[in-house]
Amino acid sequence: MITSLLYHLGRYVSLLGLMFSKPEKVSMYWKETMRQMNDIGIGSLIIVCLIALFIGAVSAVQFAYQLQGTFVPLYYTGYIVRDMTIIELAPTITCLVLAGKVGSNIAAEIGGMRQKEQIDALEIMGVNTASYLIFPKIAAALFVIPLLVAIAAFVSIIGGYLAAVPTGMVSETDYVLGLRSFFVEYNVFMMFVKAIVFAFILTSVAAYQGYYVKGGSIELGKASTNAVVFSDIVILIADYIIALMLT
Repeated sequence: MITSLLYHLGRYVSLLGLMFSKPEKVSMYWKETMRQMNDIGIGSLIIVCLIALFIGAVSAVQFAYQLQGTFVPLYYTGYIVRDMTIIELAPTITCLVLAGKVGSNIAAEIGGMRQKEQIDALEIMGVNTASYLIFPKIAAALFVIPLLVAIAAFVSIIGGYLAAVPTGMVSETDYVLGLRSFFVEYNVFMMFVKAIVFAFILTSVAAYQGYYVKGGSIELGKASTNAVVFSDIVILIADYIIALMLT
């Protein structure tokens, strides 16, 4: 198992080295990057907002329920929802969801090209396929996914308001007061650091799984599944390491 892990780790690092080499034609990379930004960003906006809305709603209801009958002021509901969303829920949950949506799509797209020998044809023509096929996806993800995470944080806070205030669990004054209390700008920095790291992980791991796929449709399905599973595992490990380093 350790030998297999080291083998895949070494091949993954080698693939990253090929990917970051100088592009043959910048204009082609630019067009592909714009297309990937549209697919990753606009294509994932609805699902990200929907999940963030309910995450904020559930968090607000649960915390308001826990604080009832205690000596802790109810305005802490807004404070806790805000900080949990910014520090942890928005970057981590959003990127775990995107690993399933975007990561599996990347693995399937590149893996399909490998099976149809399109990658081999490009290599025969002298194209650096690792850079041409993977770099635009990673560049687009590094730009778009932090924006999606920021939108998710905003929508999640709104979801908490819609769930707690109209139901009478928390007054509007208390919820807004909680949102404005004890704000630390450093938490936003942590959110974007996590978003950038997770974006790189979910795209590069998925691309690796698709780039080296072998066999037929069954193997391609396994590669798409592995892309999601391994991306989620590495994201959670990176989340723990970042939390240790930045807090």
